[in-house]
Amino acid sequence: MKLLIIAGPPSGGKTAVIRQIIKNLPEGSFPAFLKIDVVHATEDQELEEEFGIPVKKIYSGDVCPDHMGILVLDDALRWAESLSRNMLIIESAGLCLRCTPYTTDSLGIAVVSSISGTNSPFKMAPLLALADVAVVTKTDLVSQAEKEVFRESIRKVVPDIDIVETNAIQGTGLRYLMRRIVNQPEIGSDPIVLKGSPPLGVCTVCIGKKEIGWKNHFGVIRPMDMPDPLYRGD
Repeated sequence: MKLLIIAGPPSGGKTAVIRQIIKNLPEGSFPAFLKIDVVHATEDQELEEEFGIPVKKIYSGDVCPDHMGILVLDDALRWAESLSRNMLIIESAGLCLRCTPYTTDSLGIAVVSSISGTNSPFKMAPLLALADVAVVTKTDLVSQAEKEVFRESIRKVVPDIDIVETNAIQGTGLRYLMRRIVNQPEIGSDPIVLKGSPPLGVCTVCIGKKEIGWKNHFGVIRPMDMPDPLYRGD
């Protein structure tokens, strides 16, 4: 079985890219689809109706959706295998941009919108930095100069990443992505693990403590005035 994990900010075009992937899969491909979102999603129903493929959906609720994806990934693989599927496509909500859903043995696809601003790639941290392919969507809405600046911003974050530019609604420019998917190895025998490290620790805000001010909390805390504005832990 091949494993595709697709992540990106909301409204970036993830589902449109997934539609094009499913439409253009070679004969003999039998995908299953898992949608992970926070409180509401209809993409699973849409893909099931359009392509007749098995789908599942899970809401993360009070848990980070990328964390939820890791928790249920083993179950999802066994579900797809039980249906004799040879590809599992996972769409993660990817809301906080600090977490990363990509694993070993997966093809990690980061979907980013070209109209999100030329500085947006710098704000995506591991969501972009640990992906195998960056798919830049909505390129029909920006100029050639803006596309080049956006591409250069991605390169500054991940110099060697493969970049695919597309109007995902029409499916233009996705031939290279489809070649990557066709050539993606199947899951091996080694245990699947995260490609990157998850965020450091759990603070008391995460477990429901409502008081403001770092003096009212414990665990991972930080005051406003620190020598380095980028907190990397102690």
